[in-house]
Amino acid sequence: MNTTIIGKKIGMTQIFNEENELVPVTVIEAGPCPVLQVKTQETDGYNAVQIGFGSRKEKNTSKAMQGHFKKAGASICSQLTEVRCEEAPEVQAGEQLTVAAFEGVAKVDIIGDTKGRGFQGVVKRYGFAGGPASHGSMFHRRGGSYGNCQWPGHVWPGKKMPGRFGNHRRTVQNLKVVKIDAEKNLILVKGSIPGANGSTVLVRGSIKRKKSA
Repeated sequence: MNTTIIGKKIGMTQIFNEENELVPVTVIEAGPCPVLQVKTQETDGYNAVQIGFGSRKEKNTSKAMQGHFKKAGASICSQLTEVRCEEAPEVQAGEQLTVAAFEGVAKVDIIGDTKGRGFQGVVKRYGFAGGPASHGSMFHRRGGSYGNCQWPGHVWPGKKMPGRFGNHRRTVQNLKVVKIDAEKNLILVKGSIPGANGSTVLVRGSIKRKKSA
C-alpha cells in the first residue's frame, strides 16, 4: 500500500530551511486516520483499505454507519475514503495511520477540490482577452463567435463558453516535504495545493517521480 492519509488544509506560511533559505509552504493537518475496513481479492474482488478522518456527532450518523465504525473499534469519522492496493494490505482494521508514516518520504502528491467560483464568463474562466474597452464597441467581455452559419448550424462540443468555474478534482504532483511534526500531526509541503483553507485533501507518496537533472 502506498503511504496515503487524509488531511485538512490549514493554510500557507513560510519557514527557513537548513540552508537558511525562505521557503513558502502549505501546512496540512494529516491524520490520525483509523483503518475502518480492509478489502482483499478473496473477500471483495479487489484489494483496498478504507480509512477515516475527522469527527461527527452520533446523532448525525445513520445506525448502519454507527455499526460500521463500532465494528472497526473506531470513533465516528466525518470523512471516509478508500485506497486501492496492488497487493493484499498489511494493515488491520482498528489500526491508526499517522503522519509519522511519511518520515523519509521526499515528495508527495496532494489531491483536493479546487475553489468553486460559480458561473463565470470566458474572460475569467479561460483568460480570453475580450474586445475593445472603449465606449460604443458593444463587445467587451464576450467570447466572440460561437456557432457556424447555415451548415452545420450548431456549436461544436468542447467549445470554450461561460459555465461553472472551479470545484474540480485536481492532483498536484511531486511536492517536496519540508517538515513533519508528528506530535501535532502536521506535514509541511513546498508550494500551494488545491482547495480553500479547511478543505479536505488526500496526501500520498508520489507515484510519478521526476527525472533528476
